[in-house]
Amino acid sequence: MNILVINAGSSSLKYQLYNMSTETAIAKGRVERIGMDSSILTHEVDHQPEVREVSEILDHTTAIKKVLDMLTHRKFGVLRNIADIQAVGHRVVHGGESFSESVLVDANVKLEIRRLFDLAPLHNPAHMMGITAVEDNLPEVPQAVVFDTAFHQTMPPSSYLYAIPTVLYRKHKIRRYGFHGTSHDYVSQRTAEFLGKPLSQLKLITCHIGNGASCTAILHGKSYDTSMGMTPLEGLMMGTRSGDLDPAVVPHTINKEDLTLNEVSSMLNKHSGLIAISGLSSDMREIVEAMNEGNESAKLAFDMYAYRIRKYIGAYIAAMDGADAIVFTAGVGENSDVLRKTVCERLTFFGVKLDEERNSVRSSEPRTITTDDSAVAVLVVPTNEELLIARDTYRLVKNKTAGQASF
Repeated sequence: MNILVINAGSSSLKYQLYNMSTETAIAKGRVERIGMDSSILTHEVDHQPEVREVSEILDHTTAIKKVLDMLTHRKFGVLRNIADIQAVGHRVVHGGESFSESVLVDANVKLEIRRLFDLAPLHNPAHMMGITAVEDNLPEVPQAVVFDTAFHQTMPPSSYLYAIPTVLYRKHKIRRYGFHGTSHDYVSQRTAEFLGKPLSQLKLITCHIGNGASCTAILHGKSYDTSMGMTPLEGLMMGTRSGDLDPAVVPHTINKEDLTLNEVSSMLNKHSGLIAISGLSSDMREIVEAMNEGNESAKLAFDMYAYRIRKYIGAYIAAMDGADAIVFTAGVGENSDVLRKTVCERLTFFGVKLDEERNSVRSSEPRTITTDDSAVAVLVVPTNEELLIARDTYRLVKNKTAGQASF
């Protein structure tokens, strides 16, 4: 079965085509600048030069059509025709309390995703455009949605409720939802496989550290607590997001700077974090380079970033009464040995013993970066959210087909 995985943004669209018999991505790419006459489609197939096409792509329906044309292209494609795509899986950021697992798309699912627009105004509407665009181009092909929040629906009320009047939760569902759930789920499964132990017996702390970042306490295979909240703004310091701060900062800043609520929201989401403290960049590679050259603002940004990751790790060790492994993943987590070293070198109280030689190695496979006698293992496990989306889509479609056959 060939499954097309879509991650639709408001003006962009990423895709990967999976052959599920081997669980390999046989093609991938992205469409950028949707809505403009100079949109860019980039298409990649293993062992072939990247293909780049500039054209007018005014909406997501046209973008999907361009992707399908490229996948079936006589020279650059990997499929004979679009009928070779048996299912499409979508990443959807927010599923609220409505979805605790991945589901096949139907009228009720689409209605609920729209109802959740208020909780994810920058993401869910774009995902809905992606779903509709696939319907326009592949009307008979089943679609599935995999929610970033679904994995975290196992959190107990003591983890997900805020200490505010409960009427706000009952009426408006104001609570912690958590994000990056697809990544935390995938990485926890890979960690259990790598350690050769049942996931149901492990206490894990997974650290998804990229431009957006979150930590999750995974107790016996289920999310117990996570750093992001009702929105992805809460939690760790990130590339452009502030992370945790005193809520009083918002009205105080509005009064002092004569800003609107939207302007403060933009400040906290797009102009804070690493880029605000360093004054240079939101890219950890550039921060480390500047720090090594003696830039004090870059060093402060790096130190704050690492310190907050370490604080959450310590909190989650306390929350679960221990940890079997701490796992780093995503762009920064997988590639920055300097960050991992800085975080781990002050976790010695918990018995963490970093092996600097192992930590310096780069690999596309899971690996341990602590010594053999470390009381808590620290791992680097590359994430693959697209593969998990493809797996869930495959499972849902296969189960539906089997159910129809038995009926």
